[in-house]
Amino acid sequence: MPLPSDQKLIALSEDIIAQFDAIFGLHPGFRPAHARGIMLAGNFTPTSEAAALSKAPHFSQASTPVTVRFSSSTGIPLVPDTDPNANPRGFGLRFNLGDHVHTDIVGHSAPAFPTRTGAEFLEFLRALAGGTIADFLGSHPAALAFVQTPKPFPGSFAREGYYALHAFKFTNNDGVTRFGRYTIVPDAGLEHLEEAAVKSKGESYLFDELPTRLAQGPITFHLLCQIANDEDVTDDVTVHWPKDRATVNLGKLTLTGLVPENDREQKKIIFDPIPRVNGIEESDDPLFEFRAALYLISGRRRRAAPDS
Repeated sequence: MPLPSDQKLIALSEDIIAQFDAIFGLHPGFRPAHARGIMLAGNFTPTSEAAALSKAPHFSQASTPVTVRFSSSTGIPLVPDTDPNANPRGFGLRFNLGDHVHTDIVGHSAPAFPTRTGAEFLEFLRALAGGTIADFLGSHPAALAFVQTPKPFPGSFAREGYYALHAFKFTNNDGVTRFGRYTIVPDAGLEHLEEAAVKSKGESYLFDELPTRLAQGPITFHLLCQIANDEDVTDDVTVHWPKDRATVNLGKLTLTGLVPENDREQKKIIFDPIPRVNGIEESDDPLFEFRAALYLISGRRRRAAPDS
């Protein structure tokens, strides 16, 4: 994936990476945000409704290998699982369609994002670091809504829900186009911990629990898609659609084990928020191009760091 030609976009991405470094410290070989993670492998099995929504290959073929990365917020590689700053948790999903051919979904466990644009996000980070966050929130209602959105501690990565937030444009074989937003829902059910329960947990309870859970059987999720009405806003991640919008079950994610050489593979993989696959396109949401540039620049920096 090449860097964008927009030099302002590149500069903005570099400024945000520098701001993350200032907040969390520089940790070569790790992501500037969601540094602590773990990767699992498995497969995706689509429903018939998936092919009706989109002609994308992973929605029509019987099964597609997938890679999933669960992560904690912050750019601190060993942030404790019990630290409130580790919420929301991250979810990166890759559909492996062939050799060097893939499409990704990137989300987190809060159904909200603080800003509509990358430039606003940089302002948000600078206000956070500079002690002026109250002033920023007072003039940015979407950021205030994000800060006020509950971000509870999950009992397990396998018992948390995740939101891709952006609207995507889906096109099926008949040329019918609809916009939708992904949600990843755990088959084991949601489990969130009360404060007293969190205090009784170890600092790596989420990461330690996954291998034990996998030894007992696969971890499964369902990939859902909320379908927009014609009047719904599709270019602003901070605008939520009414809950009465139709939801399509696109299929089942079955995670069966840890990815071998996990740390090396986490350092290597660069998730792409833009789908880049026939049948699914990004909407006009300005965060798409910004996030793609940010992930690519930080990913190249991560790959260039010497192995620890």
